[in-house]
Formats: sequence, C-alpha cells, structure tokens
Amino acid sequence: MQYNIEKIKQNLKRKLNSDRYEHTISVAYIAIALAMRYDYDIKKAEIAGLLHDCAKCIPDDTKLSKCMKYNISISDIERENPYLLHAKLGAFLAMNKYRVDDKDIVSAILYHTTGRPSMSTLEKIIYIADYIEPNRTKAFNLSEVRRIAFVDLDLTMYLILRDTVEYLKKNPKNIDVMTIKAYEYYDFLQKEKSNFLKNEEED
Repeated sequence: MQYNIEKIKQNLKRKLNSDRYEHTISVAYIAIALAMRYDYDIKKAEIAGLLHDCAKCIPDDTKLSKCMKYNISISDIERENPYLLHAKLGAFLAMNKYRVDDKDIVSAILYHTTGRPSMSTLEKIIYIADYIEPNRTKAFNLSEVRRIAFVDLDLTMYLILRDTVEYLKKNPKNIDVMTIKAYEYYDFLQKEKSNFLKNEEED
C-alpha cells in the first residue's frame, strides 16, 4: 500500500503538540537511518516512526474511554495510568484512521513502549529510535546506546531494557509485565552469546 507521507505529517501536526511533533519527526528520521544500516524497508520504518505516538496527546480519560469503546484490552496498570495506553490506541488508530494494513508497522507501534520477547527488526528499530532520537537528553548511558544502536540491535535492546527496568524499580507498580519479559529475553540472549564466545575462545 502507498502512504501519503506529507498528509500523515500534516494530520499529526494538528493532533500533536509542538514538542511531540518534533519528537515524532526525529524518531522517523532515526528509524530511517537504522533501516538503512540494517537493510530494512525504509518506507515502513518511516511510517512506523511517524505514527508511533499518534495517540500520545489524546487526553488520558479519552484514551481510556476509546479503548473501552473499541474493546482494546486494558491491564490494571493501564487503567490506573491511562497515559500508558497510547501505544495500544495508537496501533488501533494506525489501522483504522491512517489505513495502515501492514502488520509489522502496527506491531512496531504497539510494542514501542514495552518491548516484547523476540522482537522483529522493525519493532526493535522503532523502540530504539524512540529512545535515542536527538531530542532525548536524560536517558542513562545515552551516548553509549546511540553508538551501539548502529552496531547491534539486540545488544541495544538489552542495554535499554536493563536501564529501563532499573529505573522503573523505583516505582514497581508502574512496571508492565511485558517489559520484564522483554528484559529477561534479551538478557538471556546476551548471556548465551557471551557463553558461546567464551567456548569458542577455549576451543
């Protein structure tokens, strides 16, 4: 399917505040760069980057009511913190408002805040682009993560998730179960890789 990039940008500019729109454009830019680096479809990366926060500026009570209206699943944590619903509602809007029929794009939007085990290349690209885009300044270890993002996507996922879980432990009630599962998965991958390299050296 062909997407009208300029039309999507114009619509987002109306729906998002100026800071969120600038963030969105930056995420799309980094997603394109990562797609080039990892030989992934540039246009799909751009669309996913543009739409990843399309529901972010909807008021929280409206997020909650829309999710209930459209039978979008709501966890107890999300019900208490409806701002967390923007990824799920964003994936819904991508399909039903922006007519995105590509499952990879929709899934990348859906998991861009929590991650998940065994993520697709596009899911990793959007998750990472959201974290490292140029307007981000407060994330821990940011310069290292930005460098490694263009070397190893799985290691980058591990580093981001490790730091995210460590940060969220300060308020464990807000930790999404999927984030813990994602961290455990990429932690396991790094340990397996380390053990493999160690065995190779010994041989």
